[in-house]
Amino acid sequence: MKELIVRQYIADAFTDTVFKGNPAAICLLQNWISDEMMQNIAKENRLSETAFTVKKDQDYELRWFTPGGEIDLCGHATLGTAYILFNFIEKDREDIVFHTMSGNLTIHRNGDIYEMDMPAYELKEIPVTDEMEKAVGIRPKEAWMGRDLVCVLDNEEDVVHAKIDQEAVLKLDGLLLHITAKGKSYDCVTRSFAPKLLVDEDPVCGSGHCHVIPLWAEKLGKGKLTAWQASERSGVLYCQMKGKRVILGGKAAIYSEGYIHIPEEQGFPFIRE
Repeated sequence: MKELIVRQYIADAFTDTVFKGNPAAICLLQNWISDEMMQNIAKENRLSETAFTVKKDQDYELRWFTPGGEIDLCGHATLGTAYILFNFIEKDREDIVFHTMSGNLTIHRNGDIYEMDMPAYELKEIPVTDEMEKAVGIRPKEAWMGRDLVCVLDNEEDVVHAKIDQEAVLKLDGLLLHITAKGKSYDCVTRSFAPKLLVDEDPVCGSGHCHVIPLWAEKLGKGKLTAWQASERSGVLYCQMKGKRVILGGKAAIYSEGYIHIPEEQGFPFIRE
């Protein structure tokens, strides 16, 4: 039986240790396959994101799918993809450019830290509501809206111990919900929730830090920040504001390498130019 065989890695991002950070699946394609097939693969993987990449000249095209649909920006799956390419495919390169829905993203290898040049989301302060309090389990002190909703809490302990009502989160505006506070050992502490994308809690959210880092950089008067994602898996991000962009740095670790086998009856859904 003929098969379409796709090479797939799983890497843990924003950590140097497996079983920590945020796992992402990375599919290396020769040609684009259909959106439906990429969505099916993401559903089968059941990770917060699956990245698909195709080399184009010296750069790479990159797309991200959650189990609930395609997303416009994903930091940890970008980091995971860069880590795989730098260590297994493009071993002599120090920079890789990804062409994405959010524009071109340049990733620089700096020792064992991979630095991603990402767009910063523009935030607008909005009123705190009873619905936010119900979703978070405690009343936020501030609320901000970009692509996602950001709720600022009083302290690190409130973020770490928050009991999130996922059904209530579904009713809030914004694609994801991030709760954040000033940290003790880190500049800021954050947790991220995405039930609209069929992901209850995102272990470490890069695009979420494209919201919270501009906010905390202004609040703290700092250009460089170290951020902790306080999920069960946890992760550390090394961040820097650069105009209207955010440099997100992090480490990564490979968990697995393998192949996806799609039988002929699935249609071999290549998109050919």
